[in-house]
Amino acid sequence: MNDPYKVLGVSPNATEEEVKAAYKELVKKYHPDQFEDSPLKAEAEEKMSEINNAYDEIINSMRSNSYSYANADENSSGVNYYEVRRHIQAGDITTADNILDSVPQNVRNAEWYFLKGSVCYTRGWLNEAYQHFSTAVSMAPANAEYRSALNQMDQQRNGYMRGNPMGSYANGRNGQLDCCTTLCCADCCCEMMGGDLIPCC
Repeated sequence: MNDPYKVLGVSPNATEEEVKAAYKELVKKYHPDQFEDSPLKAEAEEKMSEINNAYDEIINSMRSNSYSYANADENSSGVNYYEVRRHIQAGDITTADNILDSVPQNVRNAEWYFLKGSVCYTRGWLNEAYQHFSTAVSMAPANAEYRSALNQMDQQRNGYMRGNPMGSYANGRNGQLDCCTTLCCADCCCEMMGGDLIPCC
């Protein structure tokens, strides 16, 4: 596989802005639309595919490293919370939960409580999820992601859950969720983690 930095013509120490600028210049130069009536169109398409792959690889690597560095100071437990998020996105809730449970109580930070809340949310344990989201917000009140999760749950507790004609989740039979409510909960959690279980909602 080609070195993505060489493909874009940037240094491995380049900033995200520099990578984006280099990418835009190459798109202008090699976009297949410019070779519509040219025998070089196939080569342009191949080159454009290589450029796109290189760009995606570099940007994803940068953002992954940035996330790890941002949590390095407060994550003295050695747990990679980015990996926990990946497990949740992949639907591997048990593994995510086991990793979180291995973190000692005294080093559990706001990210831990947010992710634990997401695990509980996915499993339909809404009261526990709400408590964990509340703790995450109280520990990191400026974090928009944590606050958004808590706000969604506040709406649900007040009977405003999207797609739930029965109102508040507390009104379920014996405190259990009906099928529609369970799907909506899972969809909301997926959206918080970057996915979308129910595209229409």
